Order: sequence, then structure tokens, then C-alpha cells
Amino acid sequence: MLAGDLDSLRRQRIVFAVLDLSLLVILLLLHTSFAAFWGKPSAALTGLLGVCFAIRGGEILWLRGRVIQPRTSAWLTWASIAFDLLLASVLSSVVDHEDSQYFALLVVPILESAFRFTLAPTLAVVAAADAVAFYWVWRYFNAHPPLDIGEYFEAGTISIIFLIVGVLISVMMRNLRRKQAQLAWNVSELERTRARLLKEETLAAVGRISSAVAHEIRNPVAMIASSIATAQKLTGPEREEMFGIAAQEASRLVNLTSDLLAFARPRRPALVNDGLRDTLLNVAATCRAHAEANGIALRVAESGEVAARHDPGLVQQVLLNLVMNAVDASPPGGTVDLSLAASAAGEVRIDVQNAGGPIPPAVAERLFEPFFTTKPAGTGLGLATAHGAARAQGADLVLSDNSDQVRFTLIFPPARGRA
Repeated sequence: MLAGDLDSLRRQRIVFAVLDLSLLVILLLLHTSFAAFWGKPSAALTGLLGVCFAIRGGEILWLRGRVIQPRTSAWLTWASIAFDLLLASVLSSVVDHEDSQYFALLVVPILESAFRFTLAPTLAVVAAADAVAFYWVWRYFNAHPPLDIGEYFEAGTISIIFLIVGVLISVMMRNLRRKQAQLAWNVSELERTRARLLKEETLAAVGRISSAVAHEIRNPVAMIASSIATAQKLTGPEREEMFGIAAQEASRLVNLTSDLLAFARPRRPALVNDGLRDTLLNVAATCRAHAEANGIALRVAESGEVAARHDPGLVQQVLLNLVMNAVDASPPGGTVDLSLAASAAGEVRIDVQNAGGPIPPAVAERLFEPFFTTKPAGTGLGLATAHGAARAQGADLVLSDNSDQVRFTLIFPPARGRA
């Protein structure tokens, strides 16, 4: 049985104990209010009610925070049913009146049995409650003749009401249990379907990645093999040229392997609550030589220190990838702009913008997809790795503008405690 079901059994026991206590309080107040009819509550009645309050209160305290197994819950329910049947009879005897309000307690065990058990046990409890009601009428008029036959009709009416309540609640609970069982089966089936789909999607993803890796590796390996085979037949500068091609393709394989490892096994982020300005300036300084070599101006716009919870190494990895891509995508004489700012909502945003756009929609949709690239010598893992590095530290990387000015934005959520 699930932990949630066990907790439901415990809560159900507490609810019926509270119901019992509440009903006893109401009946005692009625007894006190109509003392002219039932008589003033005696010391014996008050003491007996005090014992009942102590027992039910102790039960509630014992049940709090405790895990109740189904077998234990069943025994407790039967004990509670027997207790209420006996209590109604004893309290009526102490009051010693032909119309005892304490017979209202008999409805509680009927409700308990209907909620907890099937129809047959419920009918047995209804029969026991009816027997208590008829026994009390017989016992009272044996002690206080003459017999008032109308009291038997009243007991019969109460018995019919008990029967209707027991049957109706039992049928309703049976339908509810059937629906719960159907719902549980549906949920279980959904979980199995979800697990199957996840497995199939995982296998499909592994297949796609394997195909992409094989494709990326096959071309350099083929070039290496072809260059070496050709070099064996040549001499002089042509031979050296073939070896140079092989070395270039081998270097490409090394880069592909490094990118693949970075994508497949991202390191665990070491988060700090610190400023981002120095990281931004370091990335700009690192990329400036590459930008100048391509005739691109690199500009940094930052308005003072802005702090966010981040991993400096991962942020640098993301920004290096974005800036290098922006430089490569910029037209000659273009500009790449880096900016750091905090929004009114508390988000911290780092923008990398260039004038190399717009990116075609079909390409923009797949920018962060592994092994997707439009570069002749690209691996298609740069943006995918950058996106994963951003997510690993609780940030996000998005294409925030795809007009003539293409802008990628690294977004850090508001710090805790900030609006």
C-alpha cells in the first residue's frame, strides 16, 4: 500500500474520533439545555463523558504523526464501532429516560463501517445498532411499566433510517473505491507509457547522436586515410602537403572529441554570489585579438558592477562561444557589442549583439540542437554546450533578437529576497 494511502487511513481515524468528540459535546449541551426534560446531568454521566473524552483525545494524540497499517486500522475501526455501540447503551442507561438523545451516537459506527468496509459488514453494524435501540426500549419498559408500544415504532423508524444511511454511504463508497481503483490503474498505465516513450525517445536520441558523431568523425578519418595513402605515392612538396592535410584533419578530430566530451559530461557548477563585470571584461580581452584580425570592433557597455548567482568558469565558457560566433557572423567592418545590466524585475542580462542577421527561421529553431551547424568546419556542439552550461547554473540562454541585429542573451534569475 502506498504511503499516501496509509496516511489517508490515519486521517480517517482522526476524523471519526473528532466526530465522536464533537457529537458528545453537542449531546451534553442539549442535555444541559433541556435538563427539565431529561434531568440534570448526574455526576456518573459527567464522569463517564470525561472518560470518553480522555479516550478519544488520547486516540487522536496517538494517531498524530504515526503510520497506521491497514490491519491495525481495521482493528481500531472495529474497536471504535464496539466502543460507540456500548457507549450509547451505557449513557442511555445512566440517563434512564425513554427518549435518550445519546442514541444519536449509533450513527457514528454505521458511518465508520460504511467508509471503511464493504456492504456486508456495514449491514452487520446496522443490525447491531438496531438491536441496541430495541433492547433499550425493552429494558426501559421492563423497569418502568406500562409498555408504550409507540416507542417500538419509534425504534423501528430509527432502524430504517440507520439502514438507509448505511446502505447509501456503503454504495457511494463502493463506487468511489471503484473509481479510485480505475484512476490508479490509469495513472499506472500512464506511468508505464511515459517510461516506454522516454526509453524510445532516449534510444532515438542516442541513434541521432551516434549518427551525427559517426558522420562528423567519418569525414576527417576518410581525409586522413586518403591523404596518407596519397602521400605514400608522392615525394617532395606534394608529399608534405598531403601530410599537412592529414595533420589538419587530425586536429579537427581532437577538437571534435573535446567538444563532444564538454557536451556529454558538463562539470558540476560551483555557484557564487558575485559580480559579473570582471568576467565580461576578461572575455572581451580574450576575444579582442580574434575580432581585430577579422576587422571587427569589440565594444563593452556596462554600467557598474552587477551581481548574480553564477559559476564564473561556466559564464566565461558561454560568453567566449557567443562572442567568437558573433565575430565570425559579423560583416567586415562590423561591431560586436557586449552589455551587462539588471532589469527592473531583478533579472541580470548579458547581451552579445552583432549585425550579421537575420538568422533564417529554419536555422534559428535548431540553434541549440547538438551537431547542428552551418559552418563548414563546425562541430555543432558550441551553442548546445553553451546552452547546457547556462542551464546548469540556473540561468538561460536565448536568441532575444533576430532582426538585422542578432542578439543572444544570457539571463540570470532574480536573486532570492529580491523583487
